[in-house]
Amino acid sequence: MHEILQYLKIHGERIDIEIAAGVGISLAKVRVHLSELSAKGDVMSCHTIKFVDGKKIEGMSYRLAGFVLKAKPGAKSKVQLKLT
Repeated sequence: MHEILQYLKIHGERIDIEIAAGVGISLAKVRVHLSELSAKGDVMSCHTIKFVDGKKIEGMSYRLAGFVLKAKPGAKSKVQLKLT
């Protein structure tokens, strides 16, 4: 389970299929570990549908609970909201 947490910390929100491929564990084992982590409150999950090259991919999306990735270096948008 530690590998899954580290993977999500580095890569952010991912679906279960991507996590299994990235960590090198079978999809069934990843789903078991993720359900345990979700029950403990370490990860948050939601059902998601992605379209990649017109192909529909359904899965569960996971991310670390309470964790926000740091902004990557580079130019940022100058757009700012002005509340009146």
